[in-house]
Amino acid sequence: MEVPATVRQALGECATSIALRDVDKADPDQLLRMVLLSDGCHKLQVIYRSCDLLDLEALNTHLRHSYTLLPAAEQQRLCSRLGLSELSELPALPALTGWRTVIDSAVDAGSAVALMLQNPHLAMVMPAHDFMDLCGEAGRLNCAVAVAPLVEAIADHGNDREQVHFAIKRFSSLRIRQRLEDTLELPPLPETARRIIRLRTDPNSVMADLVDIVESDPSLAAQVISWASSSFYAAPSRVNSVHDAISRVLGFDMVMNLAMGLSLGRVLRPPTLGIRGYEDYWQQAAWLANGAGLLASLIAGAGRPVFGLAYLAGLLHNFGTLVLAHVFPPHFSLLCRAQEVNPGLDSSIVERHLLGITGGQIAAQLMENWSMPEEVTSAVRQYKDPAAASEHQVYSQVLWLARQLLIERGIGLGVVKPITPGIYRQLGLDPKRVHERFDRLVTNRDSVLEMASMLTPR
Repeated sequence: MEVPATVRQALGECATSIALRDVDKADPDQLLRMVLLSDGCHKLQVIYRSCDLLDLEALNTHLRHSYTLLPAAEQQRLCSRLGLSELSELPALPALTGWRTVIDSAVDAGSAVALMLQNPHLAMVMPAHDFMDLCGEAGRLNCAVAVAPLVEAIADHGNDREQVHFAIKRFSSLRIRQRLEDTLELPPLPETARRIIRLRTDPNSVMADLVDIVESDPSLAAQVISWASSSFYAAPSRVNSVHDAISRVLGFDMVMNLAMGLSLGRVLRPPTLGIRGYEDYWQQAAWLANGAGLLASLIAGAGRPVFGLAYLAGLLHNFGTLVLAHVFPPHFSLLCRAQEVNPGLDSSIVERHLLGITGGQIAAQLMENWSMPEEVTSAVRQYKDPAAASEHQVYSQVLWLARQLLIERGIGLGVVKPITPGIYRQLGLDPKRVHERFDRLVTNRDSVLEMASMLTPR
């Protein structure tokens, strides 16, 4: 690939010292990112190692500004003006924009640097001293942190309760000092959800029991009838009652899981300002519920997960987002803004760095306190770590795979990660068939979005 003229101009005399290399073959410690920020009046570009986490809060505290990620439309206009619209992000060259530049101190430690040219394909590798010559009067600041210790802490599944309590003690400024159940100041598990959990564990339960539960909650009853009457389910005739909705259209398990998801969703309202570029809460829930249910239906044999539990785990997989927005409202916006400037890192890493805890850990502890099914609690805690061993590992693996398959197809659920053949073998799935079914699922986007709108509490 030819180095674009604008980039070659920004390189100046150093253009002769660069070597083009596949990004995958570049040293991760040498690969640099440049993030474009704005506080509404001033522009700033920050250069740091792509293997690190940019600590936006520390940066803003030191500079006494409130920088956030430059909106995507402005970034696109800038790239077009520079003749670099084909690039997903600008190479880490200060001269491209001429803006004020801050460089994380760790960048100076290497003997060479690698600048992404066409992410994720090529990188320009050059000696570190040449790069420093290009940086002119750029400031130095400790504004990035290593990711590895955060990943290691997140993977420690055996100490969740201790980590939750430790994180709570750290938040004295939020007056969080008591035990978990008191500190979170969350409403108790809704009575409807309690009754559904009891019903799920009762081997003698019948459809009439579920009808009674739904009918005792007028708004839920109206929602169930609305679901069954929607074009999504294409009921053969008019739905006149909850009994009709369950027996003729939706089925026992589907109503139980949708009612459980909606009931828990009422405990906490979705945040209005989330991460730019991600689906909203209920759309995430609908996508992953459908994806997890699809995979569960394709798995055969004794290890096959229960469809209803896989579906429910998908509905509740991101419940930690609601918890974090409710418990740490002053910090939730910081979490979202930090995630935006660290798009290559999973949100749990950002949460761990800023809060000392992840949303998945808090959500799993609450579900454990609420006596939710162990399969669902385990999946919500571990769905970002398919290698985590547990009795109910198949559920977290199903959620992980469904999420990655959806992200690959452009559904904004998080960071794309490579899917290895091993996960298909472990689950006993045919990759070709899985991809065909997920292509079909994403093609029917309107149906999934309709389901999301039906799930949204009214």
